[in-house]
Amino acid sequence: MVTLISDFLVEAQARGFIHQSSDLEGLDAAMSQGRIVAYAGFDPTATSLHVGHMVPIMLLRLLQRKGHKPIVIMGGATACIGDPSFKNEMRKMLSDEQIKENIASIQSVFQQFLQFGPGGNNAIMLDNADWLNKLAYLDFLRDFGTHITVNRLLTFDTIKTRLENNLPLSFLEFNYMLFQAYDYYHLNKNFNCVLQIGGSDQWANILNGAEFVRRTSQKTAYALTTPLLTTASGAKMGKTENGAVWLNPDLMSDYDFWQFWRNTEDDDVIRFLKMFTDLPLSEIDALSHLKGQELNTVKKLLADEVTKLVRGDQSIAGIHETISKVFEQDAQAYTITGSDIAGNPILQTSLSIKDIAMADCEGLQAFTAVVKAGLAESNGDARRLIRGKGIKIQDIVVEDENLQITIPSDRVIKVSAGKKRNALIRIVV
Repeated sequence: MVTLISDFLVEAQARGFIHQSSDLEGLDAAMSQGRIVAYAGFDPTATSLHVGHMVPIMLLRLLQRKGHKPIVIMGGATACIGDPSFKNEMRKMLSDEQIKENIASIQSVFQQFLQFGPGGNNAIMLDNADWLNKLAYLDFLRDFGTHITVNRLLTFDTIKTRLENNLPLSFLEFNYMLFQAYDYYHLNKNFNCVLQIGGSDQWANILNGAEFVRRTSQKTAYALTTPLLTTASGAKMGKTENGAVWLNPDLMSDYDFWQFWRNTEDDDVIRFLKMFTDLPLSEIDALSHLKGQELNTVKKLLADEVTKLVRGDQSIAGIHETISKVFEQDAQAYTITGSDIAGNPILQTSLSIKDIAMADCEGLQAFTAVVKAGLAESNGDARRLIRGKGIKIQDIVVEDENLQITIPSDRVIKVSAGKKRNALIRIVV
């Protein structure tokens, strides 16, 4: 076990970021001697990055905080190919227009994490299409093809998995590792970049890039990967029943993003505070002894800190107001009104709102309300939920499945199933 001395690696290890390294001792020595340049790449295959991408982003953020210079690479060229790493089939091909739109949508997120600008350790953002699209393929093969052997590529698990399972691997995908290695070569030559970081599923690609730099430029280059995160229960981190947890607010509301972190499993809270917030480790360690209900406060702290970091400080005030009104105050003290919905975009996006005609609400019974709210697929399902004490209407547990619902003056009825599923029936004339 290497005893680390550089500020960056010491804290990165303490926060749980380090999984694999090509030469951890050598990298530690290089970082102790002065500023280095490091990069991470992101293929723009969607209009937003998701929570899984936050791990290398937070590592770039820590790197900058410790005085080193981060480079963010948008894979405008490599997104045209698709990374075959641990995938069973070829990625869907994207048009040039789609890739440009995705890059434009993704770029703004990084402004929340990194300080960009000229000089010093300010971050820079580049698009690998700027150099890969200019390559003459025959010249590329002649000048660089001899430095990467097929024998070597076939030893990588990303390739072996496809071949051993008789799954097709196109020549296009086979080129991905060559072009990613060239990215590292280009950044090393033009920006003196000596470190590439990424998730552990990128280990073969990153290691291949570091080796490529050594062979072509006779320079030392390092590889460092972060762990692929799973929750304490073994689920893939960053996935919900509704899909990925997106960083962009146009794909996921501030409230839903906050709620994802608020619902963190007990055994993951301290780990996620270390990886996804800037809170000092001493403060986080002081919370590590809390158990049970006491952890709820820590979960809210986690949700607040991550949401402020990703969505900005202004997002928190509205979220807290919504939580107070909708989920925490006593039903007799507060009832959601139509004006609340109209004036609160978080309510509009975080709750399922069903518009029902007044004529369809005459003689409305509790089990019918559950179905109309979209919280049960059938009357039978609704009745079973009520019998199991799993339904609240206007924040009051329903005891009688046939209960006649009184239409409130504002014509808005709140229906809840369990602790996390809430919906509004808005009665329209």
